[in-house]
Amino acid sequence: MKFVLAPDSFKESMTARKAALAMEKGVKAVFPDAECVVVPMADGGEGTVESLVSMTNGEMIKTEVLGPLGESVIAEYGLLGEGQTAVIEMASASGLELIKPEDRNPLLTTSYGTGQLIKHALDKGVSRFLIGIGGSATNDGGAGMLQALGVSFKDENGKELSFGGGPLGRLHTIDVSGLDERIQHVKFEVACDVTNPLIGNNGASAIFGPQKGATVDMVHVLDQNLSHFADVMKEQLGQDIAHLDGAGAAGGLGAGLMAFLNAELKKGIDLVIEYTGLEEQIRGADYVFTGEGSIDAQTLFGKTPYGVASVAKKYSVPVIAFAGRIGNGVEPLYDNGFNVIIGILKGVTTLEEALDSGEANLAFAAENICRVLKI
Repeated sequence: MKFVLAPDSFKESMTARKAALAMEKGVKAVFPDAECVVVPMADGGEGTVESLVSMTNGEMIKTEVLGPLGESVIAEYGLLGEGQTAVIEMASASGLELIKPEDRNPLLTTSYGTGQLIKHALDKGVSRFLIGIGGSATNDGGAGMLQALGVSFKDENGKELSFGGGPLGRLHTIDVSGLDERIQHVKFEVACDVTNPLIGNNGASAIFGPQKGATVDMVHVLDQNLSHFADVMKEQLGQDIAHLDGAGAAGGLGAGLMAFLNAELKKGIDLVIEYTGLEEQIRGADYVFTGEGSIDAQTLFGKTPYGVASVAKKYSVPVIAFAGRIGNGVEPLYDNGFNVIIGILKGVTTLEEALDSGEANLAFAAENICRVLKI
């Protein structure tokens, strides 16, 4: 029998790889000769780098970069096992969690460190990038990232703009002559599950600015500045990106990636499925086990278990999903590739106890399911 074990992480309890290994332990207790294919998964957000690196026997690389407020931080990215692909979570260098709540100010925060990670990976000789852009602290349209890669943004006096979304209102000239020449030979794919445009009532500043520390007045200024940024890009570079789907992701980093690096934005789970080779693993399997910390009505909208189940459904492979919590509205999942959804808790417990015993509970639940399959 062949089992494909493809869970996401169970947040604060176990990584995707640990979850998959717990499932394997449960399977082997009942079917010791079964083939267990471990495929740690993610949806393009937190945990994506770790999942892909572990799946491909790659390595994690740490380097010093500028954090969102220009301070020095140690960030990391993944180099996949084939040595040609870098996986970057921009939050590692430019993320909201790097700043104390009282210090968050998108007028000042920069994506420069993300650009430094890209440059560091280019120095390693990579030819392909997968970039996850969730958890951003920035609202600078990706200008900081681009400055790190050699693009110059000057005011009317020819002075380079300082960091942040605030100075963009003074942008007069964009000079791309210094952009790292290696960029044109590299493919960029971006894990992006939001469709917000760069500007307007549904844009980067209005929708995501407040969670990054923006007041009502700041949101107005930031939106005006990104609008000006877009106008200058259109006039000087011929790039009309203000209203493209996903341009507003990560404070406009989506726009910067598309306009300057020719990046392609895709659903995170679709990219992870591609990079892990999940479809090839599922073809010919007997069962697929997946899961994550919580499965509910939102799972249907691009979460990892849904992505895994969608692939399995193509090949008529049964899917059993495990979760620490099963919320309301899961019924439609049964019409979308899920055969069984199992809660792993053994009884009433505190959250702390549930998180601490996650691996043991998941292994036990997987074993019990396999005992049913054996019948």
